[in-house]
Amino acid sequence: MKHHIGLPWLLLFAVAGAVMPVQTSAKIVMDQLQRRVVVPERPMRVISLAPSITEILFFLEQEDRLKGVTRFSDYPKQAAGLPKVGSYVNLDLEKIVSLKPDLCIAVKDGNPIEIVRRLESLDIPVYAVDPRDLDTLVETVLEIGHLLNADTIAQRVAGDMMSRIEKIKTRTAQIVCRPGVFFQIGISPIVSVGANTFNDELIQLAGGTNLVKGSAAYPRFSKEQVLALAPEVIIICSMARQGGFERMKAEWNRWSDLPAVKNQRIFLVDSNLFNRPTPRLVDGLELLFQLIHPEFAEER
Repeated sequence: MKHHIGLPWLLLFAVAGAVMPVQTSAKIVMDQLQRRVVVPERPMRVISLAPSITEILFFLEQEDRLKGVTRFSDYPKQAAGLPKVGSYVNLDLEKIVSLKPDLCIAVKDGNPIEIVRRLESLDIPVYAVDPRDLDTLVETVLEIGHLLNADTIAQRVAGDMMSRIEKIKTRTAQIVCRPGVFFQIGISPIVSVGANTFNDELIQLAGGTNLVKGSAAYPRFSKEQVLALAPEVIIICSMARQGGFERMKAEWNRWSDLPAVKNQRIFLVDSNLFNRPTPRLVDGLELLFQLIHPEFAEER
């Protein structure tokens, strides 16, 4: 069992006492869950508890401080070679402690709260983030940069993100025709993206209309329901099951009366640009703009 919840407290404290570094100075910060966290002035042994955090740390050029990452931290390539601490939903407590962290950076959605509490009980600070849209993602980049005394590079990364987002907003502000988009992230069942998701925000910013926007974040559909929506653009977000998504694209193409088929507007996109709250979401935004509005995307 990866969580090792049953590990005797005495043994775990003995391990922690043997490996935890001594901190000479600390500061109190407020994380995005409004928790007061005592962190080192200069964290030097950081563990990322989610692939998105790993990416952000590399964007901030702080990889030398990164001593452990979760299993699917695969971007950039260097991240794959770092010690693994389980998956972000199934963390290995013993492994984390053995890596002598002076700071762990967590995410609200996914990281088990019981592991966070156990880490904090061992005097390992855990700073949690919870980005919900592009604005709070930019704030997250800046906060992590400040946490690691990397404000200059964080401001540069955040500034680049905001500049590119504003450029897309400017280009779509005058667009009258906003094609209906069906953004598919699951095959069986068919799953799309609804309200309060990053992808819904990206579709709107890119000048499209999300046909399934509603109260559910990830609504499910039958094939007949999708056909009834008559999407003008279908975006299929491919993950590891690449072949399955290719077959799904071929399946949609069988319906010749579907507007997206008539206009050859069915696209496979790399899920890595859409499924993690990192600066690469802006790459996803720019790609969506090109696919939804190729007539404007060609302009310089």
